[in-house]
Amino acid sequence: MAFRFVHTADIHLDSPLRTMALREPELADLIGGATRRAFAAMVDLCLSEQVDAFLICGDLYDGEQTSMKTARFLADQLRRLHGSGIRVFIIRGNHDAESRITRELTLPESVKAFSGRAEAVVVSCGALDIAVHGVSFAQKHAPESLLPKFRPPHAGAVNLGMMHTSLGGSLSHDRYAPCTTAELHGHGFDYWALGHIHQRFEERGRAMIVMPGNPQGRDINEAGPKSATLATIGDDRVITLEERVTSLAEFQRVRVDLAGVEDWRGALKRIEAALGGARISAKSEHLVARVRLAGSTPFAWRLRFDADRLAEEARAAGAAIGKTWIDKIEIACAESGAAAASPSSDPVAELRVLMEQEVAQSKAFQDALREMAKELSGTLPQELREGQFGRDAEEFSAILRDVASEGAEDVLAYLRAAQRDHVS
Repeated sequence: MAFRFVHTADIHLDSPLRTMALREPELADLIGGATRRAFAAMVDLCLSEQVDAFLICGDLYDGEQTSMKTARFLADQLRRLHGSGIRVFIIRGNHDAESRITRELTLPESVKAFSGRAEAVVVSCGALDIAVHGVSFAQKHAPESLLPKFRPPHAGAVNLGMMHTSLGGSLSHDRYAPCTTAELHGHGFDYWALGHIHQRFEERGRAMIVMPGNPQGRDINEAGPKSATLATIGDDRVITLEERVTSLAEFQRVRVDLAGVEDWRGALKRIEAALGGARISAKSEHLVARVRLAGSTPFAWRLRFDADRLAEEARAAGAAIGKTWIDKIEIACAESGAAAASPSSDPVAELRVLMEQEVAQSKAFQDALREMAKELSGTLPQELREGQFGRDAEEFSAILRDVASEGAEDVLAYLRAAQRDHVS
């Protein structure tokens, strides 16, 4: 008799949005509720597949949660599983360690929430014994490996280990409970159910090591379809995996080549075609696209000058396609033809050289820009600061360079438009 389970992590229920709410309220509503929809989809998957267990490997919540609405939603979903005899195993990650809900929510008897001391629960399934091992974060930070805390493998059982860990490290995630995959293979367990890194990862060896990624992306840095893992342990103890899409919406970066485009209609046709292709390839119900316009075109200045109109028409194109949303439009087109004339024959081109080579490179300009950014950052809520100004000094500097470049291009676009109006 096979033992089947669904493995997930990093749900971040009801996590706050960083920037999207400032741009489009409808889109903010969609993504704001998507983590709940993804969790409910995983409960549906457990029920439809009649699994034996649901493994949640950390960051079920998103830090200092204060909303009891989140608690009630979670309790309702767990009761659905309890009513069907499906066991739930939960470990706390770095975000859960801060959550009020972690301390206050009363869970059904079928739910096992592991503590900061490693434990093992043995479940019998026909001729198979399944030992589920887990340990939770006791505090927000876990700079040392949690692996030494785990008990040895349960003799004769198929051993599953649940851990929240950054493994060897990730550029997009802080370092938590570090360990290597070699150490995991050497511990003697059969399956490691991991969490923390928001990208799917599998490694087969002595053990099956799986990082399922988060079940719902929350911004463009968590692009692509998101999923949970459906695992089956056969009577022969062989473990097979299936990836099941759970995301309500998926983010995609959509590149549109506008090389040679000379009018508004031509630009829109290419944008519509690119969005249509991305919609076809999307595996989730909704597509959230960050559109990047590239290529050399004499029309580049007009796209910048009428950026608001462009964004609205792109949104209309997405609505016509259906369930296709525009997160942002990035204009990275280069000027060509007359617009790229040499500085000696074009005053706007001459100004471009001055701005790029002298103004933007001057220490006075960079210092002034940095001070303005710091002042603005101080007025923003904490959850918006990282998304707008980066995680560290290097990323902050790169963002400021991009802001300065974009600002200069916008100024030049308005001057180019004035130049065209004067000529006509």
